[in-house]
Amino acid sequence: MLSAIIVAGGSSQRMGFDKTFALLAGTPVIVHSITAFEAADSVSEIIVVGREDRLPDLREAFAQRGFRKLCQVVAGGTHRQDSVARGLARIGHDAKYVAVQDAARPLVRPEEIERVFEAARREGAASLAASVRDTLKRADADHVVTARIARDGVFAMETPQIFERELLLRAYAFVAEHQLAITDEVSAVERLQHKVVLVLNAQPNFKITYPADLPLAEFILRQRAEP
Repeated sequence: MLSAIIVAGGSSQRMGFDKTFALLAGTPVIVHSITAFEAADSVSEIIVVGREDRLPDLREAFAQRGFRKLCQVVAGGTHRQDSVARGLARIGHDAKYVAVQDAARPLVRPEEIERVFEAARREGAASLAASVRDTLKRADADHVVTARIARDGVFAMETPQIFERELLLRAYAFVAEHQLAITDEVSAVERLQHKVVLVLNAQPNFKITYPADLPLAEFILRQRAEP
């Protein structure tokens, strides 16, 4: 059984408005992620973790869409890792694997979810990732270039990230015990020195961060919808 936690608790400060409810092809951003997980055969339940003040809006957005796998909409915490921890506390007792998905990545597809799940079943931990194509530089506080970063073997982490349930629980317990700050679940599992395999993705799966990302994502979605 694979349980999915979709995290929608961000402040959207760089966006200027709540991107969770921004419309893409007439549909809120978060609904696109839920639709992909709803269509993935391996997923048995979906838990959405959102900002407490927007829970009524989330439930209203989902009410008429007939999602069969969406079982809970719960309040998140101050930080992303707090929200994921609250989602972990709500998953079904028989869940063996857990997927964590950023609600702000509306371009994920069911086939990518299944690919990451298959890798997680083999290795215990897997994440969708993209090769870094840009030239990378390190800079100081004044934004003066100080060093080159070789991009060979460097990858941008995406979601979903899927793990054996007990492994992710142990990783989050370690993070809490040592009061660590993490930005994704791979970072937590790495603390246990457990291997994480990357599933390379050549399809657009960027995170909606700035207003200009919305028309680009909508263009991609409309292209996919064409015969």
